[in-house]
Amino acid sequence: MCVMRRALSAVAAAVVMVVGAGTSAGAHGPAIAPEADVAHHGHVSLTSGRLGVSLVSESHGPASLANATVRLSFSVPMAGPQVLPAGCLWGGDKIVLCATGELRAAGTGRRFALDLRTVGTPAEVLVQVGTQWNGGATDRNPENNEHQVLTPATGDPYAF
Repeated sequence: MCVMRRALSAVAAAVVMVVGAGTSAGAHGPAIAPEADVAHHGHVSLTSGRLGVSLVSESHGPASLANATVRLSFSVPMAGPQVLPAGCLWGGDKIVLCATGELRAAGTGRRFALDLRTVGTPAEVLVQVGTQWNGGATDRNPENNEHQVLTPATGDPYAF
């Protein structure tokens, strides 16, 4: 009986290994994520409760991406219903998410321009810009797609 249990355990372990290997590897071996250096650059300005955000997203390569999502987070809530550019949606009263569309390697990506109203007239707004989703690509340089911009209400553009 003990020999039979050991044999069944060995068979079960072999089945788990084969099934596990089959699920993680394709017909040509394990799947490898593409490498794409997603970057977001632009500027933010604030004056009299109006927050302007201009940004462009791009892939510095080596791979192109079919799509990515950039997340804009604000330290203060935005006022009531506001129209966003096509491809953007509200993730709450302090978050906007925008689909970049295709980002060709070493090419210029989609440009976004947002004109938002804040609740009240804050003296400053902290704006955080970052990649929410990059299609599963590996990004070895995340420093150029994660930014924090303290934006005083001077009307001046603050670059990121």
